[in-house]
Amino acid sequence: MKFGLFGLNMYGYASPQAAADLATRAEAAGFESIWCGEHVVLPDPQRPPSPMAPLDDAFDPVVALTYLAAATRTVRLGTGIIILPQRNPLVLAKELASLDVLSGGRLDFGIGVGYLEPEFRALGAPFEERGRVTDEYLAAMREIWTSDTPHYDGTFVSFSDIQSRPQPLQKPTPPIHIGGRSRSAFRRAVEQGNGWYGFAMTVEDTQQAVASLRKAAERYERPAALGDLEISVTPRPTRDGSGVNSETVKRFVEVGVNRLIPIAPRDPADDETERFLETMASLAAAS
Repeated sequence: MKFGLFGLNMYGYASPQAAADLATRAEAAGFESIWCGEHVVLPDPQRPPSPMAPLDDAFDPVVALTYLAAATRTVRLGTGIIILPQRNPLVLAKELASLDVLSGGRLDFGIGVGYLEPEFRALGAPFEERGRVTDEYLAAMREIWTSDTPHYDGTFVSFSDIQSRPQPLQKPTPPIHIGGRSRSAFRRAVEQGNGWYGFAMTVEDTQQAVASLRKAAERYERPAALGDLEISVTPRPTRDGSGVNSETVKRFVEVGVNRLIPIAPRDPADDETERFLETMASLAAAS
């Protein structure tokens, strides 16, 4: 079991010093990766299913991870997740390739289709077609990252006779993790993902998702070059703040999880943060 840490760009960690301190402490404690989420804008006033309040701070994940890359040496840098249909795929491909090269090949690229209609509307992104947009954008990004003569002709993105360098250091691309629990997300993970990422999951949620991924694998063809599908999960937080103990780690392993990415305590000044890191480090060492 690998251990990541989620939330280094938001709440109390939307601060250069706090984010860098947690990243270096996580790396020293043996965490395999650190992860940043995304909402470009938030509904005001807050309304379901928005997880954050409109005035909650959150750095852009690519900018935050680039900053944290300079503060660390070995820990991997994950987007958990970027809302892909809200982004320009070629601009994002340039940003992520730059991050991968600057970090020495440490990027994990997690994507999702999004679910907040007000956010899409404010950004001028098509909410109803976000799934189809995501599939095209992902294919277009693979093309610009891997082809010597990149060309893509789709409904939502088209290009030819262009180049974008540098390409990512990791070949053929940085690992791509598909987020979401819909049938389309499971299909997308099988067909296009190196991994699947579930957020705020119980063990039971995860068991159902893994079963759905197996069903999708029976229905859709998985390219051999993608290898085995890696399962990453952020556990649903419990009252102690983590949602993770030795028993839950064992249960997550039993249902097929490869990486746990617990949410960091929101307040970096709280003594609970130090206890949390120590507990997670001991669980990682024992797993």
